[in-house]
Amino acid sequence: MRLSLKQILSKFAEPITAAGFTLLALAMRLWHLGQPKGFIFDEVYYAKNAHSYALHGVELNDKGQADFIVHPPVGKWLIALGIKIFGFNEFGWRVSSAVIGSLSVLLIYLVAKKLFNNPLISSSAAILTLTDGLHLVHSRTALLDIFLMFFILLGFYFLLNSRHWLAGVSLGLAAGVKWSGLYFFVAYFFFMLYSDYRQARAMEEPSALKFTLKNNFITRAFQYGIVPVVTYIASWFGWFITSTGWDRNWSHNILRNFWHYHAEILNFHKNLVDKHSYSANPWSWLVMGRPTSFFYATPKTCGAKSCSQEILGLGTPFLWWSATAAIAITFGYWLARREWQSGLLLLSFVAGYIPWFTFQKRTMFSFYAIAFEPFLILMICYVIAKFLEDEGKRRVRERYVYGYLAIIVLCFIYFSPLYFGGVISYSSWYNHMWLPSWI
Repeated sequence: MRLSLKQILSKFAEPITAAGFTLLALAMRLWHLGQPKGFIFDEVYYAKNAHSYALHGVELNDKGQADFIVHPPVGKWLIALGIKIFGFNEFGWRVSSAVIGSLSVLLIYLVAKKLFNNPLISSSAAILTLTDGLHLVHSRTALLDIFLMFFILLGFYFLLNSRHWLAGVSLGLAAGVKWSGLYFFVAYFFFMLYSDYRQARAMEEPSALKFTLKNNFITRAFQYGIVPVVTYIASWFGWFITSTGWDRNWSHNILRNFWHYHAEILNFHKNLVDKHSYSANPWSWLVMGRPTSFFYATPKTCGAKSCSQEILGLGTPFLWWSATAAIAITFGYWLARREWQSGLLLLSFVAGYIPWFTFQKRTMFSFYAIAFEPFLILMICYVIAKFLEDEGKRRVRERYVYGYLAIIVLCFIYFSPLYFGGVISYSSWYNHMWLPSWI
């Protein structure tokens, strides 16, 4: 029997919706991706490092000498892939970020579907990710943090689907982008141990409980300990198979050289206390107290006496401010109901955010918050799910959800010149500076 168009659309509504969000995200990220010309912010480091990977398999400076680099290779290998395909130009070194950023929209849609099993909430998660300025800016620049966020979210997705070995690989790749990915596989290791304990206590005979927990501990140690570490080490394959990497020949023992390199990286991060005009304490990240300016210029092409062009690492304000409230609400529900969704989202948020408070003297930037941004959005979705629980009021309350999403979209559109690097008058730019600390 042949299906009508309406039946086909109904049957495949969710895959079509997910694909639509992903394609829209890709279009937004590829649009004028090669602009502005030149390196934006830390692209001057990462794009050049990636180009060296594409040419030599390891990081060398402009003189062909080994370069001391303080972040692992995975993100730069992905940037190198874009350079290899499209050349060493602005589009080439940014396109991998655009693709990964777009795929993260699809991924958060699937995660929300798994958590809440509600098409409206899944769509809300995708829309909120699509219209977050910080996510968009990261998706259009060759920095590492969009890759870190993606692999963390991918590991979370695999955990939700009980694909724990793949979760371990994903989290190892996250640590292979930046060391802050380490906190997530530690957090999920303990989460799974606690989940196993709860299950075993409910189902097993007392005599078998100890044996079950011991076996589970060993399995989880491999899944969320050994596998991520092995994946992380494997990500350094370029350094291992060449002889030109930094301190590759520091001693006759390659493993000792590898350990020495990491000790030097740790020493760098511990002593990174330089003053920076856009440094921001973690206390201010959630409210976007001091966003990072990735690019600023004063062209003469806006038709006004004075013009501005900026790319600002600013999360869509109403989204982030409402997410801050959602954290408190989610925590309240966890205290009252102990639901696993609220607990796991809070744990993920804590793993990405709280460790930064232990480095108060270190130079830090608010754009680091992109790593845990998906969990802020998912906590907003959790609050929406609670808001829609009352079946008798669901239809009316759905209208409020649509209204909330419309406000976020409008806020995003208003700030979009600062996300896409549009040329506007200085007075218009100044009107976008809602807080003095944004200037």
